[in-house]
Amino acid sequence: MIVKSWTNAYVGTPFDRFGASHAGCNCWGLVVLIYAEQLGITLPDYAGAYASPEEQAEVAALVAAERADPAWTRVFDARPLDVLLFRRGHLDTHVGLYVDRGLMLHVTADDCAKLERFETGTWGHRLTGIYRHVKAASNGVSGGVE
Repeated sequence: MIVKSWTNAYVGTPFDRFGASHAGCNCWGLVVLIYAEQLGITLPDYAGAYASPEEQAEVAALVAAERADPAWTRVFDARPLDVLLFRRGHLDTHVGLYVDRGLMLHVTADDCAKLERFETGTWGHRLTGIYRHVKAASNGVSGGVE
């Protein structure tokens, strides 16, 4: 499998509870950072909108609001940079970015940003949806990122 070169700039980015930069980010912050740099799309960073990432209900409410935003379309044909939504416990609270078949880029509190399989193992049964931003879809950008 050939890993897309855009991932190289983000693998190893450390976890930061409220971050959205190369200095550190949380899972949504990684999406915010990559969308800005790779697609030129500004997403809300939700800084200060929750007390901590451990407040799962608060995070799930933010995820639900973002998912309901008309800027996002649920898709079933994943392309690079589509957002993968995962359940942790009973709530949808984790996101990663689709890289290639079965492979995502994401960050968790116990690790740095990394490439990981999402169709099997820890994440295999937790995927609840794949979402594409309408600006990426209308520009045909997400399919052409290398």
